[in-house]
Amino acid sequence: MPAAGPRTRRRRHAKPSNTHLLTTLARRAAGLERTHPPADHTRMNAAALSNTALAARDLRHVWHPCTQMHDHAGLVPMIPIVRGEGAWLVDADGKRYLDGISSWWTNLFGHANPRIGAALKQQLDTLEHVIFAGFTHEPAIELAEQLVQITPPGLDKVFFADNGSAAIEVALKMSFHYWLNQGFGEKTRFIALTGSYHGETLGALSVSDVALYRKTYAPLLLTPTLAPSPDAYEAEAGETDRAYAQRCLAAMRKLLEEQAHETCAVIVEPLVQCAGGMRMYHPDYLAGLRQLCDEFNVHFIADEIAVGFGRTGTLFACEQARVTPDFMCLSKGLTGGFLPLSAVLTRDAIYEAFYAEYSAGKAFLHSHSYTGNPLACRAALATLQIFREDPVLERNRVLADHLARRLAPFRDHPQVGDVRQTGMIAAIELVRDKASRTPFDAGERRGLQVYLHGLKHGALLRPLGNIVYFMPPYVVTEADIDHLVDVATAGIEVALAG
Repeated sequence: MPAAGPRTRRRRHAKPSNTHLLTTLARRAAGLERTHPPADHTRMNAAALSNTALAARDLRHVWHPCTQMHDHAGLVPMIPIVRGEGAWLVDADGKRYLDGISSWWTNLFGHANPRIGAALKQQLDTLEHVIFAGFTHEPAIELAEQLVQITPPGLDKVFFADNGSAAIEVALKMSFHYWLNQGFGEKTRFIALTGSYHGETLGALSVSDVALYRKTYAPLLLTPTLAPSPDAYEAEAGETDRAYAQRCLAAMRKLLEEQAHETCAVIVEPLVQCAGGMRMYHPDYLAGLRQLCDEFNVHFIADEIAVGFGRTGTLFACEQARVTPDFMCLSKGLTGGFLPLSAVLTRDAIYEAFYAEYSAGKAFLHSHSYTGNPLACRAALATLQIFREDPVLERNRVLADHLARRLAPFRDHPQVGDVRQTGMIAAIELVRDKASRTPFDAGERRGLQVYLHGLKHGALLRPLGNIVYFMPPYVVTEADIDHLVDVATAGIEVALAG
């Protein structure tokens, strides 16, 4: 064996302290220290960011809402959108689509609106979020003040939530809890309209009348009383929409005579039942409903989530009947389509029923982690500023008139049962037979053919079954409306020929 040489001592590197590690991690999290240079995305292979590549990545992991994902195995393309430009969306391959449905009715003033974007960038540098229990912030305070100013008189308190369904949940719970605090614990039920839709959380779905949802989730849902919708499409031949609204009010009166003692509230979508097929009705129904709710001592909940902020021609649909509901639910257009946010406005008298010493146990029990998010509130304030500074409603009336003129020829189409419009919402109902209004079988998916045709020709049209509708952002031009109607016209002919 070779002789052992002198032993060498290994140098040990000092182990960093826990304090040093925590400081380093905190600096990295705050963006003050980088572990490596930022990736240069401009050098990435363009093929990896193509429609085909992004769609393949999406379909490996993402489960999309209200979608039979099997359709995307070949029947329906998945479209990756990389940017928005006003009323237009641009996919990864550079193809442009005119957003004829405001991306599920949320976008008011165009995608990537610079005024709303600038307000958000400024807010990002000051406060992104804070717990809203025991703390507050100026964007939420100012937004509440402005909402009270612009909504119908008498709505003086604002409860924030983070989406439309959550707003409905708040209104339902608040109505029930109000009656409980007032000693009317027997009031536990709600009245909704046939064909109504108020969201997809369990409470909101419980007061909706969409057959597919109710059939599937029936064991989980509350059972509302359904009153006949004043949908003018259901009027008898020769009966006006106003007369039919009065007939439906008579049916509502009969229900309230029987059930008011156990009813918390009546909930409706003012003027337009959107997801139920863009069903439209006369404002007199809202005025009559307000009177009935007062007479029978039940609350009136106005779900203005889709129809609020100018969609129907006035800032809020309730204005057209000159009524103030007990609860008004707002969302979708509230932030101009930038961020999720909702609000429930109610009366001081309802607020006072919860205001008591802690020991009384009367506090309203509802919260969300992102309640009153400052970024969303700032986007909403920027949206309301556009309404103040620009002639939005006046311009919308011009656009709505142009849309009406373009859709008028459909009234004589042999397979169109109805053409209806309220403000910036319009719909064409396709039927198998015009005289009898016999609908197409839902399994034929005629509306899907219109959707697919639209994608091929640069338009996002997403029919509700056999109802082709238009609800574009307010920044569209008359030429944009022409494009939407032209594409829809050709798509309808394709669908009807199938």
